[in-house]
Amino acid sequence: MCEVGDIRRFAKPRQLMALLGLVPGERSSGETRRQGGITEAGNVLARAVLIEAAWSYRTPAKIGAQMMLRQEGIPQAAKDIGWKAQVRLCGRYHRLMARGKKSALAVTAVARELVGFIWAIAHITEPTGAEGAA
Repeated sequence: MCEVGDIRRFAKPRQLMALLGLVPGERSSGETRRQGGITEAGNVLARAVLIEAAWSYRTPAKIGAQMMLRQEGIPQAAKDIGWKAQVRLCGRYHRLMARGKKSALAVTAVARELVGFIWAIAHITEPTGAEGAA
């Protein structure tokens, strides 16, 4: 959060993904469109944290006892998005691996999709502090 700032300033999740360098690069000319790997043009530290977080989706989706305690006071809509993310991202990682993709590529794809869920959670929560005291 410190590296990115207020996520709500991004109108679309793809804008946040671009800031983090998690969008595919492109070399196009005329009718030919060639997409490459991620651009890596964004914030290196934030991207590294997201990639590390994405590695955890190799294991099945679950909510342990400690996580249940930490979720107290969190809006239900945010918890619902979080669970949807767990299930979807675990499945995405395993589907990509089943198709023969390398684990690093699968994790990068999961990290990119994780950014979309982070954006969604930021857009459903209420602002805090002076912004919310209207």
